Amino acid sequence: MVMKFSKMNGCGNQFAIFDARSLGGPLLLGAEQVKAISDPQTGAGCDQLLALEHSPNPKADVFMRIWNLEGTEVGACGNGTRCVAWLLMEETGASQVSIDTAGGVLHASRNDKDQICVDMGKPRLDWQDIPLEERMDTRGIDLKVGPEDDPILALPGAVNMGNPHAVFFVDNVDEIAIDSLGPMLEYHPLFPEQANIGFAEIRSRTEIRLRVWERGAGLTKACGTGACAALVAASRRSLVERSAKIIVDGGELFVEWRTSDDHVLLSGPVEMEFNGDVPLTLC
Repeated sequence: MVMKFSKMNGCGNQFAIFDARSLGGPLLLGAEQVKAISDPQTGAGCDQLLALEHSPNPKADVFMRIWNLEGTEVGACGNGTRCVAWLLMEETGASQVSIDTAGGVLHASRNDKDQICVDMGKPRLDWQDIPLEERMDTRGIDLKVGPEDDPILALPGAVNMGNPHAVFFVDNVDEIAIDSLGPMLEYHPLFPEQANIGFAEIRSRTEIRLRVWERGAGLTKACGTGACAALVAASRRSLVERSAKIIVDGGELFVEWRTSDDHVLLSGPVEMEFNGDVPLTLC
């Protein structure tokens, strides 16, 4: 069958979004299909694939299924949620929508025409919730790169924002060899479910420069859950306030860790790039 998709990006984070609500059931894709669609030479070219399905939760407008480009399903995607929220708002005229995910229902609202905010819920901070292989203080876990007495990287903060993150604080993010360090750290034995690896440069109490090696996707122009994790990890160490601008390769995001309920709010731009279609063989 041939199925239409929308190609969107959230601050440079690229998505191919399929509307599978007409199927009457879940959109089940094999890993090789996901890889082919994600590849810019054979498909849409994207960091993640997203599918809109009917949700069994009556309080949600839609269920969002998420695949990384390597073909694995994951539970959270902040920028993808913002893009899907924009599509639903354009479709219905609503200014607020609720999106069901494997990690729970997320609520999104429109700040401006193409500026979408999503409530990502409470960060999970216990070592078992990341998860880590062993008990550690997640404000700075025992992970080092380089010589023991003079490591290049050390003591990243660990946060789960629906997916596991480790955030290293560095003096200059542009001097970090992310292409080589990212895949090594993603699969470190300390992370039984792998991890997204962030590299955060604190520029002021309200500004962070961030690059993220995403689990199953590699280095992307933006990572919404990574921006949330960076703000939470930095705030826990009193490096920044509980709200800050996050500068990523694709632009600027804004994250607030709300004091009233501990929820993390992610805001930023979304962009519709084009509509297309690809042949699919359903599993």
